[in-house]
Amino acid sequence: MIPSAPPAHGGSSLPWVRLRSAGSGPNLFKRMLAEADPKIRSGDIAAVYDKTGAPYGIAVYNDRSLIALRLISRESAAAFNIADFFKRQITRAVSLRRDVLKLDSAADAYRLVHDHGDGLPGLVADRYGGYIALEFYSRGMYMLADKIEDAFREHFPTAKFVRRASKYTETMEGFSIKRDSGALHKTRITENGVVFEVNLTGGYKTGFFCDQRDNRLAASRFAKGKNVLDVCSYTGGFGIFAKKTGGAEDVICVELDAEASAMSQKNASLNHVKVESVCVDAFPYMRQAAQNSKRFGLVILDPHKLIASREGWEEGAQKYRDLNRLALALVEEGGVFVTSSCSGLVSASDLQQFLRTATGAAGRRVQVFAKTGAGPDHPYASDYPEGEYLKTLWCRVF
Repeated sequence: MIPSAPPAHGGSSLPWVRLRSAGSGPNLFKRMLAEADPKIRSGDIAAVYDKTGAPYGIAVYNDRSLIALRLISRESAAAFNIADFFKRQITRAVSLRRDVLKLDSAADAYRLVHDHGDGLPGLVADRYGGYIALEFYSRGMYMLADKIEDAFREHFPTAKFVRRASKYTETMEGFSIKRDSGALHKTRITENGVVFEVNLTGGYKTGFFCDQRDNRLAASRFAKGKNVLDVCSYTGGFGIFAKKTGGAEDVICVELDAEASAMSQKNASLNHVKVESVCVDAFPYMRQAAQNSKRFGLVILDPHKLIASREGWEEGAQKYRDLNRLALALVEEGGVFVTSSCSGLVSASDLQQFLRTATGAAGRRVQVFAKTGAGPDHPYASDYPEGEYLKTLWCRVF
């Protein structure tokens, strides 16, 4: 039975939740809950018990979200201390990046915390030089932002913090980040010798996509002397690497977002290289390019998340097929095509099937010679394979 007074820790007590059932992963949904402490509130850290009343673990609770509990620890409530928990998890996360992966030698921008992969569900943290951008996907994690920042300061004592969340997350999770409309935090980072400016309060996610760091460098190795097309280029990452590091002849960066497209031009100037930034929808641009018989020795296709829900799966899948078909038509004979999906609901086999369909529709033959994903600073938990969200296929086209 659940005790009327929850187990104590540190002179306080945790509210409790009892489960009706449990899945194999760390997310526990509303339908899995049997009953909850009358005192519990959304955002609380809760002691979780299974249907028999046995201790199950510690979780972040939110009755407004479909994910009612995000499991963070298997400790007993009596042994759990939230400050110690964050200190331990963040120390482990920082050690992976600094001691194991030794990322400081390659860049001053990388992911510090990757959600479930680092045992901190509902939180993403990216380092950008002297800043740490915290993106929250959970009301509970946001309510604990001060403790999270304290834990990071043990490793980055002079860091400045920026807190972010999408409007969608704020609505679904029931919290609101105070935004100063006059504040604009920009900083410059260096990644494998290439400089980028990052808007920490604007743009997508935390302002930059550290997940493609290794892929940007790898793609540049196929760029020497080539005409390069970077489709859905955001702030010019692949294209600028192709020009500065790879020695590309000409580079065109295609991006619909006007602010991001303008920043790609600025980033090119920071690196003393010239790229052509075109602010336009990728679909009509590639159709027109094909009609004009344009061909490129290296084409990179890295669209934003096109499938965000199971309800939108087929519509998004068709966009992936169409984008890949149009891009394949622009690759010169024997050229290289790099195609990615960052949709967590798209598996590696799904992306291969999209490519297969697109290949047939484009009348091309494709050799897939490599498969990659996000950089190793984006680990995923074995019980949460959805964390392996980025898939990239490397192809030669005939």
